[in-house]
Amino acid sequence: MSITPMEFQSEKFIKFIKSFWLKYEPKIVLGLGLILVAVISFEFGLIQGRKGDNRPMIIEKPILGQNVDAQTPSVSAPQAQNSAVETKIAPESISASTKDCAFVGSKNSNKYHLPTCQWAKRILAKNMVCFKSAEDAVAKGYQADKGCVK
Repeated sequence: MSITPMEFQSEKFIKFIKSFWLKYEPKIVLGLGLILVAVISFEFGLIQGRKGDNRPMIIEKPILGQNVDAQTPSVSAPQAQNSAVETKIAPESISASTKDCAFVGSKNSNKYHLPTCQWAKRILAKNMVCFKSAEDAVAKGYQADKGCVK
């Protein structure tokens, strides 16, 4: 019975694998253990992150001209100008000023919207223009907002 070249190659390969394993077994096991611990730690971190409180943080700032508690420090003039740019008008004050308006527009735009439209709610009170009807808005040069007015 003779050994074919293929059988000889496979026996040689098996001997190489055995010698490699015996020589590097502790390092291979240690490396695989470290990789396993890293993967398990990463997955555990993902699971813990999903359990956390994912609600957005809301920071409230008083609107200029609003009554402020005595505990709140006063704001200097330069700071007041900067904070006026960042503050938004409260939705309650907008809805109160648009009660009698069938449509609203902005002094800075040529579109008019329904008062309940998302774009109308973004108009600052000082820039808001009130219209009694769509014809009134068109007569003053405004166009209907296609997203809100049909």
